[in-house]
Amino acid sequence: MVDVKLFSGTNSRYLAERIADYYGQGLGDQTVLKFSDGEMQPIINESVRGAYVFLIQSTFAPAENLMELLLTIDTVRRASAGYITAVIPFYGYARQDRKDKPRVPISAKLIANLLQAAGANRIMTMDFHADQIQGFFDIPVDHLKSEAIYMPYLQDQSMENVIFASPDVGGVKRARTYAKYFKTDLVICDKYRKKANEVAGMTVIGEVKGRDVILMDDIVDTAGTLCKAADALMEKGAKSVQAFCTHPVLSGNAYENIEKSALTQLVVTDTLPVKQKSAKIKVLSTAKLFARAIRNTHEHRSISALFVEE
Repeated sequence: MVDVKLFSGTNSRYLAERIADYYGQGLGDQTVLKFSDGEMQPIINESVRGAYVFLIQSTFAPAENLMELLLTIDTVRRASAGYITAVIPFYGYARQDRKDKPRVPISAKLIANLLQAAGANRIMTMDFHADQIQGFFDIPVDHLKSEAIYMPYLQDQSMENVIFASPDVGGVKRARTYAKYFKTDLVICDKYRKKANEVAGMTVIGEVKGRDVILMDDIVDTAGTLCKAADALMEKGAKSVQAFCTHPVLSGNAYENIEKSALTQLVVTDTLPVKQKSAKIKVLSTAKLFARAIRNTHEHRSISALFVEE
């Protein structure tokens, strides 16, 4: 069978090492030279000729993370790798997936073009901001779902009084998946914004009085939406509110907002590094899921078999 080589970007090594441990193989030998002006040069210090190469790097800020991934893809392509998979636990710029106003870019599509132009044969990621982003690629995309991590976790918790909620209209499908699986109800928090990263108002659609509410979302950035949703739900009589969000961007005053909020707990994954410790934030690892997906890809087995059936 063709050799498998795992490599990590500089700022995703914390996760790549765990993935490699679950896979049962060490990370490949790689260095990244940096010139005095910040220009970088990835160097692969071992042969990858004909190998299945998996490059693990989330494309969160700063933009150098994306640039490093693109350069590394080009490096292994020119080194005659047999098949190149970009493993991108967090796909940056995914929120810019359409023209919602005049004269703005569709950045998620541009990133897809860049990855393909660099030489990626396949993309593996988790919880796109919108499922339709898969259509931006002309190469296979393995879209892993955090449901494979969150559902088993929730099954070990008391679910007798639980109701699921979406913090906005766009996330209804995600929340409905959990409500359907656990045979419970769904409510919606309808928000409106005056500008980006600032929620002006929130309306709760549905009955939450006396219920333990679980908010489901894909990204928590400043946590403004989640915190306002939690406050609105508590005002409507909810017994408690916790949130499950896949990607902990946690920028700006996010940690302060979470600490001061009505949220009892925020559960996230490690697709991004959590920079500050908080008693309210719990991190579940994606490493085992990504390791199994990498193995299934290499062995030409099903990826969907890794997820909990609805």
